[in-house]
Amino acid sequence: MSIDRIDAGLLNLIQHDNRLGSEELGKLVGLSSTAVQRRLKRLRSEGIIEGDVAIVRPKAVGRPVSMMVAVTLERERADIVDRFKQAIRTTPEVMNGYYVTGDADFLLIVTARSMEDYETFTRRFFYENPDIKGFKTMVVMDRVKVGFSLPVEADE
Repeated sequence: MSIDRIDAGLLNLIQHDNRLGSEELGKLVGLSSTAVQRRLKRLRSEGIIEGDVAIVRPKAVGRPVSMMVAVTLERERADIVDRFKQAIRTTPEVMNGYYVTGDADFLLIVTARSMEDYETFTRRFFYENPDIKGFKTMVVMDRVKVGFSLPVEADE
């Protein structure tokens, strides 16, 4: 999967505004609309573009509370790790989940309607799971920067 200058330009542009049309993108990177469509299709099929999403403001949909949660598993066995990864993937309140090094095994970004809602979530998701040794919650006071944009450069 090689990324040339034009691919890098397209990726940087659509990360900041995914609603740009192929004609406008073409003008910005110096390609025809059809060539842009071909490149974007290839970038998607190769898995370089994982998805096309809208970023929703949590308060606007009734989920104003966010937490970062450090989770420690009882043991680090492959079956336990895999089971917890699956639980993360299938739980809508978990916005992001990372398997990490350091004091914790996982770092989760969790959304809730209220602190009472989060307490209910913790009982269901953490306390009822025998594979979890413990967890530490940090409540987000302010969203300073949110996004998924990566700096993309062409391969040498």
